[in-house]
Amino acid sequence: MYQYHCLNPIANVGLDLFSQDYQKTEGLNDAQAVLVRSAAMHDMELPEGLCAIARAGAGVNNIPLEACAEKGIVVFNTPGANANGVKELIFAGMLLASRDIIGGINWVLANKENENVGKDAEKAKKAFAGTEISGKKLGVIGLGAIGVKVANDAVRLGMEVYGYDPYVSVKAAWNLSRSVKYIRNIEDMYRECDFITIHVPLMESTKKMLNQEAIGMMKDGVVILNFSRDLLADEEAVLAGIQEGKIRKYVTDFPSRITAGQEGCIVIPHLGASTEEAEDNCAIMAVEELMDYLENGNIRNSVNFPNCDMGICSGAGRVAILHRNTKGLISKYAAILGDSNINISDMTNKSRGEYAYTLMDVDSPLTGEAVAKLEACEGALRIRVIK
Repeated sequence: MYQYHCLNPIANVGLDLFSQDYQKTEGLNDAQAVLVRSAAMHDMELPEGLCAIARAGAGVNNIPLEACAEKGIVVFNTPGANANGVKELIFAGMLLASRDIIGGINWVLANKENENVGKDAEKAKKAFAGTEISGKKLGVIGLGAIGVKVANDAVRLGMEVYGYDPYVSVKAAWNLSRSVKYIRNIEDMYRECDFITIHVPLMESTKKMLNQEAIGMMKDGVVILNFSRDLLADEEAVLAGIQEGKIRKYVTDFPSRITAGQEGCIVIPHLGASTEEAEDNCAIMAVEELMDYLENGNIRNSVNFPNCDMGICSGAGRVAILHRNTKGLISKYAAILGDSNINISDMTNKSRGEYAYTLMDVDSPLTGEAVAKLEACEGALRIRVIK
């Protein structure tokens, strides 16, 4: 029996996927698996029995990835599950920036007691006129699940789309519309585009990448959209760009004391993935990832260990080893099983930075002595016998 704990409310459509072999526990200390959305985990004491954490969403800034890796805890996220909800809000942001819809609505509210509001609106609406997005140039920085959707749908809306991603995946490349112009130099995008939307993970190398220098290269009147992470933009530099007339609008899904209520800023209260469909999709993917890992040892969409999939074990047993990415360890594991007269029928090993993962299917059940010897190997972080 596996036990799981939810640190945040998780959609029932996902939790209902758990079989009778799973039981929800109210206490974290008894859990082998944790489901989380926004709860901060950095200061939590993680129990020794915890094997996996699934974040129902893409960002994992609230999870101590390094500490989890050192304890042999696999952390999953759900990339692409909320992509459509975010994409739709990005287009709403483009339209809000292009046409003063908010100003027009506020005018109507201010004149709701006016008996001639309809007639007066015909005169007042000139103050809220804007431009269309069709025919404009859109730059998409980051061609992951969301970036590709934005780029492809922008093409369908008649925009001229430029895409930039030096690490674009094969899957993303296949899904990207042939009409999207792939840009190798981001500076060319800055100079050309009327709209720029950013979709990259927050790392030291991307922190405040939309800074004074980048903004200085952009076209006058550019619209910047940030629905990825707040710290990707230097908001002080953004405000300066608005005041100087360089930036027409800054649309962000991350409220802050710097941008909230500021002229030229359209600040949305982090609604990108806040749709029923996105929450359902994230819950379903997170639960499926946890079940496949706990039952089969397979890793899909981990952010601290390599992906590794051997399907369902058809042998007498499967051993899963989370370990450091150190040469010679695999031969040690194989030797231990060989000395225990246990034959390896299938094996795979994957690495990711400092960490690695080895799955081995065996023809006879693993003995307690063999498992103990595997655990004693220097560099082994966690040994799990799946079957």
